[in-house]
Amino acid sequence: MLQKTIIIQNTLGLHARASAKLVNLANKFLSKIELCRDDECINAKSIMGIMLLAASKGSVLNLIVDGKDEKKALKEIVALIENKFNEKD
Repeated sequence: MLQKTIIIQNTLGLHARASAKLVNLANKFLSKIELCRDDECINAKSIMGIMLLAASKGSVLNLIVDGKDEKKALKEIVALIENKFNEKD
């Protein structure tokens, strides 16, 4: 199991389009992938779960990845978030 603290940096936070990009990427992996905010953890493969986090710009989340492809999953998801979901600010 791997964990990393991430900060949502894009202007609109985890809005619908960014959430969809995250879900699409997460679903490419076999690993269990969760995003946690405070004490609430959701399945990062669920668009509804991610939307319910209501993570705006500056939100601090804990990314937890567990499974056979966890290293690759963590690396690619962190890159997507750090690249602000490839959105222009």
